[in-house]
Amino acid sequence: MAEILVIVNPASAGGKTARRWLQLAGALRAAGLDFDTQLTTRPMDAAELARKGVREGRRVVAAAGGDGTLNEVVNGFFENGEPVRTDAALALIPLGTGGDFRRTFDLPLTPISIAGMLTRGDLKTIDAGVAHYRNHMGTEETRAFANIADAGVGGEVVHRVNRSSKRLGGDLTFMLASITSLLTWRNKPMTAVVDGERRELKAQQVVAANCRFYGSGMQVAPMADPSDGLLDFLLIGDVSAVENVRGLSKIKAGRHLDEPNPKWEVLRGKRAEVSSPEPVRLDLDGEQPGFLPATFEVVPGALKLLVPKRGG
Repeated sequence: MAEILVIVNPASAGGKTARRWLQLAGALRAAGLDFDTQLTTRPMDAAELARKGVREGRRVVAAAGGDGTLNEVVNGFFENGEPVRTDAALALIPLGTGGDFRRTFDLPLTPISIAGMLTRGDLKTIDAGVAHYRNHMGTEETRAFANIADAGVGGEVVHRVNRSSKRLGGDLTFMLASITSLLTWRNKPMTAVVDGERRELKAQQVVAANCRFYGSGMQVAPMADPSDGLLDFLLIGDVSAVENVRGLSKIKAGRHLDEPNPKWEVLRGKRAEVSSPEPVRLDLDGEQPGFLPATFEVVPGALKLLVPKRGG
């Protein structure tokens, strides 16, 4: 049994990951990396494979795919909403559509750099989030997330992206889905209670950010620190379709919070309860698992993430 288990979602990036992985796996082995591979065959298969790898005592359990694949693998480090006690490290081999989690940590993309990270990378302890919500069947469900969760237009964007062919690539696919969703979206009445502090608003979305990026490079939470034991909750109010589209460039650059805006509020905290009298989709790391009402809470220091070695 190899120390490294790589879990590959061949359906990621509209099926492109299957081809990319064949090329990358050969390059990684040529670089001297020893690893075992497991291919996923159904939704949440990666979570079960990762949990098995964690319990087997693997040194590294890696997700090869996009943010959705990573989300499933992260859930293998959890059970019933609680982190599994383990020395295993989480790793991401970025091959998917959006690639937002990797941006916060500047994770490598080339085979040599990936091999170097997996063999001699540094370990960074990071927080995770856990969401409690209602799934598509109306049943209460719990799921961990590593990057960003949100309720509102973000769920609509992900819904469109995951129904598309993704042939245009990550950035363009997300951009078209974002613009279409922003132009057709109607803001919803929402209630958000962050560490006991209550807000009633007509909202475009409520974001629970552990990391900084979503939507294929949109830096929605530029101040988020995935190791501070808190989530950045962004309450985005009654912005218009025109304001939405005009603001995309600022969000991509992370400059949208530079000046006070009465329609944006940032609250840092450990827990938020979000509800609406209308159906509102959720987004967890690029997955669309269900609807409000939902609770988002931080799990401090839940994961050990492999990152590139400093100075190496």
